[in-house]
Amino acid sequence: MAGYLTPALCFHSSALREALGVEDRTASRRGYALTFDDGPHAQATPAVLEILAERGVRASFFLVGEQVLRNRSLAGEIAAGGHAIGLHCHRHRNLLRLPPRSVREDLARAVATIEDATGATPGMYRPPYGIFNAAALRAARRAGRRALLWSHWGRDWDERATPDSVAARVTAGAGEGSVLLLHDADDYGAAGCWRATVGALPRVLDTLGERGLQAVFP
Repeated sequence: MAGYLTPALCFHSSALREALGVEDRTASRRGYALTFDDGPHAQATPAVLEILAERGVRASFFLVGEQVLRNRSLAGEIAAGGHAIGLHCHRHRNLLRLPPRSVREDLARAVATIEDATGATPGMYRPPYGIFNAAALRAARRAGRRALLWSHWGRDWDERATPDSVAARVTAGAGEGSVLLLHDADDYGAAGCWRATVGALPRVLDTLGERGLQAVFP
């Protein structure tokens, strides 16, 4: 994704993240959590769901409100498949460029849209680009949502991403308690980048299974 920003721009140390209540590991510190951002997407999400169903794996999907409006039935399929529903945003924007009121309005609209489509209230929150601001953190705390980033990512939003590169990056060093970030959409990344994600997913599951790791909710 052009201009994609890393969490380090806001959270320079694990101690600071911890002090702010921002997590990047599974709550149990066991297993690994497979998470997807930016969906649902008309092509990518069904392909991801099919692989997960075949493997008997449940993941966490951090949904975008405007994409839920475009793909309402897919949001429902995610929930019906037993996957966890997380909150990403309504519009995919860098929160550091938004005033507090706009942040609150965006999150409120996203929650209402997601709840209406899935019947589930998101229990986790991850902002676009992994960048929180004070208004977003306050909103998460007031709603009782976990603020969750990730420990490993596949950089699958990049136009240069391939199934091999995504699988290698997202599993490199992954172990007990890891939170893996992938994307089941290309709306905010390179066109067609979701194909690399879908191609990588079986390899990711195989690699982590060979390490004796089980997929868990964060």
